[in-house]
Amino acid sequence: MMRPVFALLLALSAAGVVAQPEKKSQMSQQERQRMREDMRDAYRERQQRPAQHKMRQMSPEERGQLRRDIEDANRNLKR
Repeated sequence: MMRPVFALLLALSAAGVVAQPEKKSQMSQQERQRMREDMRDAYRERQQRPAQHKMRQMSPEERGQLRRDIEDANRNLKR
């Protein structure tokens, strides 16, 4: 009983795959070259920008002051 149903489903799914138009996924030579240039430009810009997200090392005095400021702020929140 299951074999005819399975065979029918298999035939219908295969027919759907065959009926789909073929997609062209290859890039032209000009598109590839443009993409290469865009990637080079983006990499170059990234290298030239100063790293804003990098944190500098804090001195012991700065760390102590920051710790005291946070402790004071926490005490004020608890009130």
